[in-house]
Amino acid sequence: MCLRLRRAAANPSFYRSEKRTSKPETRIVSARATSKLYRTRNARLEAVPLVRLISLNVARPCLITYKGAAINTGIFKQPVLGRVMLRTPNLDGDRQADLSVHGGPDKAAYAYPSEHYEFWRGELPGTPLPWGMFGENFTTEGILEDDVHVGDRFRIGSANLMVRQTRMPCYKLAAKFARDDMIDRFLASGRSGFYFSVEQEGEVEAGDSIERLTSVDGAISIAAMNRLIAHDRYNRELLQTAISTPALPDSWRDYFLGRMEKIQTGAAIK
Repeated sequence: MCLRLRRAAANPSFYRSEKRTSKPETRIVSARATSKLYRTRNARLEAVPLVRLISLNVARPCLITYKGAAINTGIFKQPVLGRVMLRTPNLDGDRQADLSVHGGPDKAAYAYPSEHYEFWRGELPGTPLPWGMFGENFTTEGILEDDVHVGDRFRIGSANLMVRQTRMPCYKLAAKFARDDMIDRFLASGRSGFYFSVEQEGEVEAGDSIERLTSVDGAISIAAMNRLIAHDRYNRELLQTAISTPALPDSWRDYFLGRMEKIQTGAAIK
């Protein structure tokens, strides 16, 4: 367990941005309290859209110990209530420990569908799975990996975002779950979630609708990207779709170009 989060949970001001102005306070809450919020706002339930943000989660980096090694990680997200500013790098109150592989403009916010939690309850019986367990900033409802393509644009609250890439889990996910097999399970499941970049900064809050602004014809979907990574590494058609997707980050384009080159030179290994 992240000791810094224990201290932070007792001190909600820990999560407030230094730039914060006199706006409604963001409070750290449990997933149960988040659910209770919607149950008790009966007057609003009628208007809640099917595609929405059901939990907003943030954390600062903290030290944990896994298999005898100290790990600095920001994966221990906690649900918060209230409006939070989403900026180009990340959400106020949220930070990443290793900026060489986490965070940055193309990974400003990570979304994970709430629908996947039921699958993981079956896969990991007895494991507590509160919102934010997979390190996501946005726990969503009504939008899945096969629904979105790299380059699709959405509005959440007053912020505009663009889908940029899938998630490649690192060893910190295994540390979070205390399971060495968690990375392989996660990749094999295809239940990756996806990263957003921020096109227009704005405030977001649990309960906000997720409105699709534009879709990109011919762009690779997050589900197809997952298939390329884990199950069908040298599918020429999917590789070409990925390489031709304008909004795909250059690092991913170079990675898939390398795969395509192996096909063309006969060096591909299925």
